[in-house]
Amino acid sequence: QVQLVESGGGLVQAGGSLRLSCAASGSIFSINAMGWYRQAPGKQRELVAAITRGSITNYRDSVKGRFTISRDNAKNTLYLQMNSLKPEDTAVYYCNTAPPRPDWGQGTQVTVSS
Repeated sequence: QVQLVESGGGLVQAGGSLRLSCAASGSIFSINAMGWYRQAPGKQRELVAAITRGSITNYRDSVKGRFTISRDNAKNTLYLQMNSLKPEDTAVYYCNTAPPRPDWGQGTQVTVSS
């Protein structure tokens, strides 16, 4: 069974930073592009950033220049460094393959206060 375990969320003031981590099953991490997704209340889940096995990255426009996705293939771990956070970044953040598999982890809550 695929396992995705996100951590690192929390409450931060606008302008602050957080670093999210995702521990993924080696069976999927080693062969797939991975992504960070988020879902705000009342909104659909959206892709925030993605990274290929070879570390080519892609970001949605609203986070470009503020967020950095990275991966440690030896540790099967995905990261998301989030700087200059804004209240509109408030959401539950998830990791998954890109494109996503049906199974999702529990996510980690990020709350940015104004």
